[in-house]
Amino acid sequence: MAECSHDCSNCKEKCSKESLLAPANKASRVKRVIGVVSGKGGVGKSLVTSMLAVTMQRRGYKAAILDADITGPSIPKAFGLKCGSVEGSELGMFPPKTKTGIEVMSVNLLVDDETKPVVWRGPVIAGTVKQFWSDVVWNEVDYMFVDMPPGTGDVPLTVFQSLPLDGIVIVSSPQELVSMIVEKAVNMASLMDVKVLGLVENYSYILCPDCGKVIKPYGESHIEELASSHNTKVLAKLPIDPSLTSLCDKGVIELFEGDYLERAADIIEADLK
Repeated sequence: MAECSHDCSNCKEKCSKESLLAPANKASRVKRVIGVVSGKGGVGKSLVTSMLAVTMQRRGYKAAILDADITGPSIPKAFGLKCGSVEGSELGMFPPKTKTGIEVMSVNLLVDDETKPVVWRGPVIAGTVKQFWSDVVWNEVDYMFVDMPPGTGDVPLTVFQSLPLDGIVIVSSPQELVSMIVEKAVNMASLMDVKVLGLVENYSYILCPDCGKVIKPYGESHIEELASSHNTKVLAKLPIDPSLTSLCDKGVIELFEGDYLERAADIIEADLK
């Protein structure tokens, strides 16, 4: 593959970026691809991915989830999808569907035991992510959400370079330390010329079940200042909600009736028209 030899900063051709894109399956039809990113683990990235897909599906769109968190796949558990449920033909692999019709592809759907660890090196994991794009038949998807592994390492870089991302959503929590790590994710997106659609803050508060008082276990949020400093939006502030956790554990996240990400969905719809 020939290397681009000129300054791409103001180039409309975007030749160096396009040359790295993995080919989509010929039978796939995907309109928009959104990465869900976090600078560190444990902030609820997979939860946000699942809820965004559920929200878009409820709005009448066809949603899908590509689980690129190969070594920590939790998406199938949240939707109650079983191991070994992937079928295929000469066209490629067909992603299983959730109860409401969301298409999902995850490494945990290919193994015979969901507790088996994926002990693979970086290049193999990166290759698997590309296969989930190229070898899977995605059927008329309006919004695909890519659940990315935390950090700014090998696999996130593969997703940024290999998948035609229309934008990313960055998930954080209120701690000051996380704010610094979020900036790394924002700066990586800028470096890779990928649009940041906005920030979602998880664990933002707790509502007292007795009196309804708002409790902030991690102190005051700085997400608004962080978003403003990077000229982006706050899409949502999610509470610590035991009922949501319970639904994920039972594999029925689609039964959640909250509207936590409705504003996020509004902004994504408007930005990606």
